[in-house]
Amino acid sequence: MWKKAAALQMISDTGMMVIIRTDEEEEAYLIAKAVIEGGARALEFPYAVPGALRIVQRLTHEYSNILIGVGTVLDSEHAAAALLAGANMLVSSSFSPSMLKMAHQYQAVTVCGAMSPTEIDAAMAVGTDMVKLFPADFFGPQYIKTVHAPMPYAPIVPFGGVTIENVGEWFAAGAVAVGVGSYITKAHKKDGNYDHVVEATSKFIKRIKDIR
Repeated sequence: MWKKAAALQMISDTGMMVIIRTDEEEEAYLIAKAVIEGGARALEFPYAVPGALRIVQRLTHEYSNILIGVGTVLDSEHAAAALLAGANMLVSSSFSPSMLKMAHQYQAVTVCGAMSPTEIDAAMAVGTDMVKLFPADFFGPQYIKTVHAPMPYAPIVPFGGVTIENVGEWFAAGAVAVGVGSYITKAHKKDGNYDHVVEATSKFIKRIKDIR
C-alpha cells in the first residue's frame, strides 16, 4: 500500500529530486533507469517531455519503491491525468490550488511553485508538502535564508541553478531538499554511455550526505 509519509522520507533520505527533461521519450526513460540505479528515489518528468505519462506508467510498473512525479501540473485536469498514469508526486512551477486539492485527495506528494513570501504562505495554507522555489538561480541561497527569518517553517526546495559545487550553500541556507537537473541528466551526452548518469547521481547523493 502506498504511504505518503514513506514517500516524503525518500526525499529526505537523499535530499534531492531529479528533474528529467529531454526531447525524446526513450532517452528520458533510460536516464530514469540510470538515475534510479545511481540511488535517486524521487524523479520528476515535466509534461513537456514527449510521452511523459507513458514513461510514468512504465516506471511505476517496474518500481514500487520509487517516487515518480509529473511536473508543470497546471490544474486539476493535468493532475488527474498524471495520477491515472500512476504518478505519486505532482509538481507545479506556480501556485495551483486545484492541483493541490486533487493531489491531497489521492495522497500524492505535492511540490507547489512559489516565489514571494505571499505565494509561499498561500501554498502552505492550502497544504503543499514542499515549496518549489523557481527559478531559484535568479535569487540564490540567500533568498531562502531571508525568507526563513519570518517563516522558518517553510519547506523550501530550490529548482534551477543547483550544482554539485553550490549545493552546500543551498542546504546551509535552509533548503529541505534540492531539485537537480542537467548535471545528472546530461552526463551521458558526450558518448551516449548511461553509466555516466549512474555515476553522476551517486556522486551528487554522496555530496549531499557529506554536507548535511
